[in-house]
Amino acid sequence: MSAPTGSHLIDGKWVAGSAGGAGFTAVNPATGQMIAPTYHDAGTTDVEAAVAAALRAFEATRSLPPRWPVALLEALTEKIMAMGDALLERVETETALPRPRTTGERGRTCFQLKQLADFVRDGSWVEATIDRADPARQPLPKPDLRRMLQPLGPVVVFDASNFPLAYGVLGNDTASALAAGNPVIVKVHPSHPGSAELLAQAALAALEACNLPRGLIQVLFGRGNDLGAALAKHPGVEAIGFTGSLRGGRALFDLAAARPRPIPVYAEMGSLNPVVLLPGALTERGDAIADGLSKSVSLGGGQFCTKPGIVMLIDGPASDAFVATLHRHLSAVPPVNMLNLSLRDGFARATDRIAATPGVKATLSRQTPGYAGSTAALYETTGKAWREQEGLREEAFGPGTVVVRCKDADDLDAALRSAPGSLTGAVHVGAADKQTDVQRVMRSLARFAGRVIVNGFPTGVEVTHAMVHGGPYPATTAPATTSVGTLSIRRFARPVAYQDTPDQFLPPELKDSNPLGIDRHVDGKPTRDPLSSR
Repeated sequence: MSAPTGSHLIDGKWVAGSAGGAGFTAVNPATGQMIAPTYHDAGTTDVEAAVAAALRAFEATRSLPPRWPVALLEALTEKIMAMGDALLERVETETALPRPRTTGERGRTCFQLKQLADFVRDGSWVEATIDRADPARQPLPKPDLRRMLQPLGPVVVFDASNFPLAYGVLGNDTASALAAGNPVIVKVHPSHPGSAELLAQAALAALEACNLPRGLIQVLFGRGNDLGAALAKHPGVEAIGFTGSLRGGRALFDLAAARPRPIPVYAEMGSLNPVVLLPGALTERGDAIADGLSKSVSLGGGQFCTKPGIVMLIDGPASDAFVATLHRHLSAVPPVNMLNLSLRDGFARATDRIAATPGVKATLSRQTPGYAGSTAALYETTGKAWREQEGLREEAFGPGTVVVRCKDADDLDAALRSAPGSLTGAVHVGAADKQTDVQRVMRSLARFAGRVIVNGFPTGVEVTHAMVHGGPYPATTAPATTSVGTLSIRRFARPVAYQDTPDQFLPPELKDSNPLGIDRHVDGKPTRDPLSSR
């Protein structure tokens, strides 16, 4: 591993930024100290070169055996781990994240790569489906139809600020796009460019070890919006993966939709992640819930997309005690260094907006100690104010939350009906709570959330086959998808059907003999058996 040099990775070569490109460095969010080297924004020439290389790589891989991504995904895991503590140290310098967090995030990154490698090795992810011909059918013969998922082409992935490894250069968006057989161009977040360049080194080493086209993984740096816009509008790009703000994700969505040939944008954006506390739960274990909720709100400085930004409860003596306990726990949370100055300032603006909203009480006000530091914040409002004040339904990305005090079950239901699309929704239930009330809340949560949680907190996203990390707008731009788990591969593939195609011209996944031995649906029934010759 070499020290970062400030270079883009384009078609397997380290390239300095275009002449005249603006320069920037990483900044340590704990100290404000600038961190060498200087990076220069990629320009039009760099974008054209990267997309051209990605298109060549895509064409080259189309003639490879279907499981070619397996070796690459496994090699990426090996190269990441081979960097040892040097990678973690660079991430920590650029983000001020502690070692347990960076170690855990590296483990998650490698697990995602391995999980997707196993998924591709199994082969059934292509959803091979065969409806055999029936020439005797009346009034017209039935044709032979065979369908499977196939890769899209070059995918642009936007590196996330809050997960420099798990949603970075080799994070799950990149991993799932590669697993589906697509080349990836990563636009790096300017907060941690050195970390991204080290991951780019791992990517190049893995491509070389697997003797695969170098254009399969390319990495470009840029501080402003011009680079992202140029990539989103390029006619050679087929899809976009994004994790970040609502403003950024919506801008990319609009750019992609305005193209002469629109492309999909899979953007994970703002999410409130409401937590509903039913009266029985507050009476039985209000103190424990307050403790768990405060940890969930403040975990990672509240800079997780699943941070509970809204807490809904029915007013009463138990709720008064709960809010007082939650205030005590959050008051004890030490100041945190936000990942960058922009996030600190964004949290400050959001909490100032909440505090100035009619009907809102600031129970615990935010402070901004240090360069990019912040303390926890807690606010209270009513169900009526929550429904009427649209600004309360905007995310405040940081260690803060708003308690919505509802008058009764109907007021709570009305508040839930006003909730925007969210990644998660949680409900805490006690033995005394009526089953009909619980089901009513759960139906409301399922209407706007991608994941419904009972007696738990939303922070912490398991990387499993069943996980859904998505949700209706504004949580994402594509509520039918997930950005975590094996289903994430589905974003970067599309179904293609072959009609009356001779066996020798079919992809191996659809051939009569089933040479890959994968699960398929034949005439509506699952099977791995070969078909009789036509």
